[in-house]
Amino acid sequence: MIMQYIDAFELKERLDKNEKLAILDVRESYELDICKIKAIHIPMADIGSRINEIPKEDLIIVLFNFLNLIQQENILLNFIVDEYKIKF
Repeated sequence: MIMQYIDAFELKERLDKNEKLAILDVRESYELDICKIKAIHIPMADIGSRINEIPKEDLIIVLFNFLNLIQQENILLNFIVDEYKIKF
């Protein structure tokens, strides 16, 4: 599994090209009040119990709070297996 970091501009380009992808928003519910986009919202703490909600056939773009980048990255990788195509 190769992870890549992309910024909002690249994500917009991919969306504009109608690339087959799923956006997984792992921020906490209160963070959605600040900014919310069309995405699968599963808070980081719930990933393990809700992993079946993440589509396996799509490229996964993970949206999270930048301040918790390293902690969230490590937790997420413990739950999502190699069969998922992931981009951070």
